Formats: sequence, C-alpha cells, structure tokens
Amino acid sequence: QVQLVESGGELVQVGASLRLSCAASERISEHALAWWRQAPGKEREWLAVINWRGSIRDYTDSVKGRFTISRDNTKNTAFLQMDSLRPEDTAVYSCAGHRSPFGEGFAVGDAQAYGSWGRGGQVIVSS
Repeated sequence: QVQLVESGGELVQVGASLRLSCAASERISEHALAWWRQAPGKEREWLAVINWRGSIRDYTDSVKGRFTISRDNTKNTAFLQMDSLRPEDTAVYSCAGHRSPFGEGFAVGDAQAYGSWGRGGQVIVSS
C-alpha cells in the first residue's frame, strides 16, 4: 500500500485558516484520497474525498463550505484547505487512500474501504 504522511497541523485561533498536506510515497493517480479526523473521546469522522482525477469532490455537512479538498498528482500530494476554523474542529487529521484504477465507486464514509492511512497530524483551534 502507498505510504501517506500528513503535515501542516498546528495550533491556531478561532476563525483562522490552515492547509494540511498529505504526501504519498509513490504515484497516487489511481487513488481516491480522503481526509478524516478524530476528536478526543469521539469516533473517527470522514470529512472529504476527491477522486483520482480531481473532478469529483464530496464533503460531510459539518465542513461543507469551509473545507476544500484538492490534489496535485504531479507531486503525489493531497491537500485540505480549512477556513473559518472552530474549536470543534480540534482533532487529529488523517489522510487515507482508496485504490480505484477504473474510477469505480465505493463507500467513501467507510474507513475499511481505505487501504492506506497516514499517522495523522494534530490541529488545535483555540478560542
């Protein structure tokens, strides 16, 4: 499985913006990529997914309009732009990859559908 490494997490103030990066160890042009997060004491939550071409994106309602997922296949990297951050966005953010060479659909909100995971990075939003 492709190795994924997140970066960009830090402590920010309410209302700030932050961009997370997810660097892959190899070509990811056949992978759908997603961002997840897990807050203290809560279950892991799916946030967003982007298909291999970057032409299809989907978001969970709690981040729709504030977060933007993107990717650069030439750099084997995915991104999560987070704007208007709130204290409830505090969590460990992880990226995940699902290999779909033919662009077939899958259950984007099912963690078991992803074969590759990064270790995650901490984002803290302070009020």
